[in-house]
Amino acid sequence: MARKNLIGVSDSHAADGEDNRPLAGRPIIGLDPGQRPHGPIGGITRSLSNITQKVERAQELERQLAEGLAVIELDPDLVDVSFVVDRLGVAADVERSLLEQIRDHGQQVPILVRPHPNEDGRYQVAYGHRRLAATRELGSKVRAVVRDLSDEQLVISQGQENNARTDLSFIERSLFATRLEDREFSRDVIMSSLGVDKAALSKMIAIVRRLPIDVIEAIGAAPAIGRRRWAELAELVENDDALIKTNAFLGRTEFLARESDQRFETLFSFLSTVKARSQAVPWVAPNDTRPVRIRETNSETTLSFNKKVAPGFADFVRQRLKSLYLEYQEETGD
Repeated sequence: MARKNLIGVSDSHAADGEDNRPLAGRPIIGLDPGQRPHGPIGGITRSLSNITQKVERAQELERQLAEGLAVIELDPDLVDVSFVVDRLGVAADVERSLLEQIRDHGQQVPILVRPHPNEDGRYQVAYGHRRLAATRELGSKVRAVVRDLSDEQLVISQGQENNARTDLSFIERSLFATRLEDREFSRDVIMSSLGVDKAALSKMIAIVRRLPIDVIEAIGAAPAIGRRRWAELAELVENDDALIKTNAFLGRTEFLARESDQRFETLFSFLSTVKARSQAVPWVAPNDTRPVRIRETNSETTLSFNKKVAPGFADFVRQRLKSLYLEYQEETGD
């Protein structure tokens, strides 16, 4: 009697075309490959197959989570922001619009997080900070992709996502680049993060280095303002007198009451006026020459002597400074 008849499997079952291979594709003892077992042996085989499939599904889920291919739901309170800030605030109407969209339609796009490098059971955002804030306010779970990321991979993902969405303004991207450099990330990593070349990156960082951070933060993202205008603003605040006036202006109602782009324009206009007022004015001598230029600011008055027009005049004045000062004291009583 054929072996297949001993275990009650007919020729039709052996030839039905189904893939009924036991675990790991190996035949059960006494069963030809391709034959489908019935009875007690078949039940055991199917049970083992089901267990194997469940284990494989669990392993696949773990693999997807490790590779960031699966979306899971997290408690927003377990998720921390990135260690590098990339925004200078978000307009209230934009935040409200995003919150309403998620409340009405759910969170369509997951955020990217990594297991927190220093705290077990917590996560850290690479990108999706606004979506995280919205779900936290709504009291709902946040949909996220979890991926093991190094610090370099996190900032590259963070920068590339914002760059792809054209989501950050020029000054936000420049400030982000400068903060990365301050954390000793290489220029190659920063260029990859922002998608810029070496020359563009150097200009971005140079502008931030010339501007006080508190001035940048007071203005905000200024999405309509590009590199050239920010470079011009940096020139206007380079001297101490202009910086003193700038810091005083930042507290004025006419500045604080405006949106970010208008804040930039208002400060720029103010400093341009200050600079015009502080331009050196020539002093006209009795012989109609102009041997001296006078520059006056709130803190000092500067005399510049033209050596070609009046050679030796500067030394002449310098030698008489003492007598001039004594005369000044006699007249003013100081």
